[in-house]
Amino acid sequence: MEQTAAFEDERPRLVRLAARILADGGEAEDVVQQAWLRLHGSGQKVRDLPAWLTTVTTRLCLDRLRAKVPVPEDPLDLLDDPGGEADDPADRVALADTVGVALQLVLDRLSPGERVAFVLHDSFGYDFATVATILDTSPAAARKLASRARAKVVRATPEDAPAAWEVVDAFLTAARGGDLRRLLDLLAPEAVVVGDRAAVAAGTPERITGREAVAAMFDGAAKAALPMYVDGRPGAAWVHRGETRVAFDFTVVDGRVARIDLRAEPELLASVRPRRGAAPAGGGTRG
Repeated sequence: MEQTAAFEDERPRLVRLAARILADGGEAEDVVQQAWLRLHGSGQKVRDLPAWLTTVTTRLCLDRLRAKVPVPEDPLDLLDDPGGEADDPADRVALADTVGVALQLVLDRLSPGERVAFVLHDSFGYDFATVATILDTSPAAARKLASRARAKVVRATPEDAPAAWEVVDAFLTAARGGDLRRLLDLLAPEAVVVGDRAAVAAGTPERITGREAVAAMFDGAAKAALPMYVDGRPGAAWVHRGETRVAFDFTVVDGRVARIDLRAEPELLASVRPRRGAAPAGGGTRG
């Protein structure tokens, strides 16, 4: 019972860690549950449970990354250390936040080892000795992996920013899955939701302001929202019994959702069309 209680205390931290590495809240929950099953099934007494759980959870994440389309690991001894460790911890936090804003696109271009080293060290502050133990390598190699990953993040160009439809679809996925952290990552600080007169009459809020408030509104919601084109832009719509009731018109700026207009005017609803993940030819953009 004590071990179960201790695990439950650690669970939120482990889920945050796995979600940052995998960029998927559902997968993160699954990985953490697997870690619990390993702990429960082993029957062993673990001296340092937080460290044990961190190692197992991260290695499970690493296995999942390697099982996907793998990014080859370059030999560390053949590469120069591009810049070494960041001098200012604030710089590392800023870099880690940039990755979240860019919808993990930069992380997806890193090898599994680079990705894990970068997230553990730059996002969560683990020392390189701990990172090395988890990756089964030396502290020097772990440092080089994180440094090389950091250099790739720094070199990311504006062209690496996600397309509007990627942001919208990631937002909807996070909303349906109740991934509050991901929603917060995807929202601009001054994000706003505004309902037009027809939408408010249908029961939507008239106005919600601020990242936290907007994320709270959508957390665990949007299960009936389908991807649509709204005025030629990637958006979504609430469809009930085959009838489009409210359109979600997204404004995406620099890879974040800055505004969501809830629109229910009949002419607009009649014009929304399903989409399949790519912008229509000649489709408009906002922001």
